[in-house]
Amino acid sequence: MLSILSPAKTLDFKTPSTTSAVTQPDYLDRSRELIDILRGYSPPQLSQLMGISDKLAGLNAARYADWETPFSLDNAKPAAQAFQGDVYVGLEASAFSADDNAFAQDHLRILSGLYGLLRPLDLIQPYRLEMGIRLESTAGKDLYAYWCEQLTRDLDKAVAASGSSTLVNLASNEYSKAIDFKKLEAEVLSPVFQDEKNGQFKIISFYAKKARGLMAAWLIRQRVDKPAALTEFDVAGYRYAPDESTRDKPVFRRREQDRD
Repeated sequence: MLSILSPAKTLDFKTPSTTSAVTQPDYLDRSRELIDILRGYSPPQLSQLMGISDKLAGLNAARYADWETPFSLDNAKPAAQAFQGDVYVGLEASAFSADDNAFAQDHLRILSGLYGLLRPLDLIQPYRLEMGIRLESTAGKDLYAYWCEQLTRDLDKAVAASGSSTLVNLASNEYSKAIDFKKLEAEVLSPVFQDEKNGQFKIISFYAKKARGLMAAWLIRQRVDKPAALTEFDVAGYRYAPDESTRDKPVFRRREQDRD
């Protein structure tokens, strides 16, 4: 099976990578096209485009100016270790063994507004470019238009290459929209993570994001290759809730007392 994750806004390029077995992203030519467009924006224009502070806009303008190939461990870092948001706290890719990394390369992809579709060990340089941003290009009015056709086609190929016909969608709604799921040949399963609060179960964003990373790590470490095995996920207090689940949306719940 293949699983997909969203990237993270929070980045860590100070901590050294725990692996030297790195790879190059598949779409660097297309990334360079976007960088060239972004270099045409002033910091105030980036602030308006992205809805970010002047300070962040200045930081990212400098990042676009500094972006250059070739990528190496001297100027870039493996994607799964560079991203540091809640999902990646759960994934904890820096603790993967060499065998875990090798399995993850074939069974995990990270969607990205700048890089398209990343393998965990693909090198990236610092950036901020969320998929939902309306950045115009020759392909259309936004990044969905820029990436959707290619990512949909190549994601289907990656699922087939994983040895299964199942895609586990652990990405956010914003990034999931970069894929035309109706055109995928793969079966798509989208796990739902709910936490108990005041006696009721609901999706709590902070916990759900970390849970997506926890499941991605579990799939890798356990070498899960059958969709039926998803129901065995039992990590950090989450357990399969059969009465709340459907085939394409398995639900996992955690009681309040089971949270750390």
